Amino acid sequence: MSRKIRMGMIGGGRGAFIGNVHRMAAALDGQIELVCGAFSSNAEKSKLSGDDLFLDESRVYGSYAEMIEKEKALPLGERMDFVSIVTPNHVHFGPAKMALENGFHVVCDKPLAFNLEEAEELERLVNETGLLFALTHNYTGYPMVKQAKMMIQNNEIGKVRKVIVEYPQGWLSTKLESTDQKQAAWRTDPSKSGIAGAMGDIGTHAENLAEYITGLKIDAICADISTLVDGRLLDDDGNVLLRFDNGARGILYASQISAGEENGLAIRIYGEKGGLEWHQMEPNTLLVKWLDKPSQNYRTGVGELYPETQAHTRIPAGHPEGYLEAFANIYRNFAMCVRAKLENKEVEKVYQDYPTVSDGVRGMKFIYKVIESGKADAKWIKM
Repeated sequence: MSRKIRMGMIGGGRGAFIGNVHRMAAALDGQIELVCGAFSSNAEKSKLSGDDLFLDESRVYGSYAEMIEKEKALPLGERMDFVSIVTPNHVHFGPAKMALENGFHVVCDKPLAFNLEEAEELERLVNETGLLFALTHNYTGYPMVKQAKMMIQNNEIGKVRKVIVEYPQGWLSTKLESTDQKQAAWRTDPSKSGIAGAMGDIGTHAENLAEYITGLKIDAICADISTLVDGRLLDDDGNVLLRFDNGARGILYASQISAGEENGLAIRIYGEKGGLEWHQMEPNTLLVKWLDKPSQNYRTGVGELYPETQAHTRIPAGHPEGYLEAFANIYRNFAMCVRAKLENKEVEKVYQDYPTVSDGVRGMKFIYKVIESGKADAKWIKM
C-alpha cells in the first residue's frame, strides 16, 4: 500500500489548542495526512477552519455525522482510514461510537468519555468490531518513560513498593472561567467536563503514567478532593492515597491551583533494590537511585538503552525529546498498526505500544472512584 494513512478530524477548529497539537503530532513522521474534517459544530466555522488547512472544500463537513456518512460512501483508499476526536469531553462519545459502528478506527483525546457508561460502551464496541482505538495519554510516549517501564518489567529495581506521582499546575489559581478564556470555561463546566475538574483533566494523566510505567493496577484509593477557588463548580485540587494490586502503596497529587507551577508532571517509583525518578519538564533524564551504589542519570540517546526506548527516540542526544515528539510517537505507532491492518500484516511489538480504549475505561473508573471517595466518610474505596 503505497500511500499515507488518511485521517479525518472532529473538532480542533479555529481557536482550539489541542487540535493543532494533534495535527502537528500526526504529521511529524510523514505517515499520516489530514484529508477531511468536521472542525466545529458551527458549519461556517468548520468551513473556515478547512480553508485554513487547505483542505478540499468537499471534504470539510458541517457535522461529524455528515462526515462519517459521506466518508463511508467514498471508495476504500480514498475515504479516511481513521478519525481523530479532539473535542471537549462531552463530545467524545457520539463521534467515537458512530465511527466504530461505521468501520473507522479512532484516535480520541482523553478522558475517554463524559461518563463511565459511555466509556464502557466504547470498550464493548472496540472489542466487538476489532477496530483500533488509541487514547492520547501522550506522556507515555517519552523515551525515558519507556526506559523506566522496561527497567521495572525486567526487575532491575526489584518489586515495586512505593509510587509517588504528581501533576501540579497553577493556571486556574483564579476564577479564569469568568473571563473569555475558552479552555478554562469548558474544563470547569460540569455539563462539558463531567463529574471532575482537575482530577479528570490531569489526575488521569498521573494515574495512567503510574500504571503504565509500573505495570501495576490501582486496587483501592482514599481521596481528599477540594474546590479552593470560590464559585468554581468542579474540583481544582486533590490528594489521593493509592494501593496497588501487588501490595505497593502510593500517593497521587493533582492540582490546578498550585500557583507558579506549569506542567509539573513527575513520578518517583521505589523498588526493593532501587528507585526511578522522571520529570516531564526535564524529559531527557531518568534518575536511577540504587540501594547500594551511587545514583545514575540515564539520558535519552546516550548509552545502551532498551530497544523500546531507542525506537521512540527521534533526535540526537542533547536535544530535548519534547511534548510534540511524545505525542507523535502515539500517532506513529497507531498509524503503523492501521497500515498493518489494511495490509493484513503484523507490526513489531515495540510499535504496538499506545494507550487503548481499556486504558480510557481505567481512567474513567479512577475519576469516579476518586470523586466518590472524596465525598464519602468511608476511608478506602475499591477500584
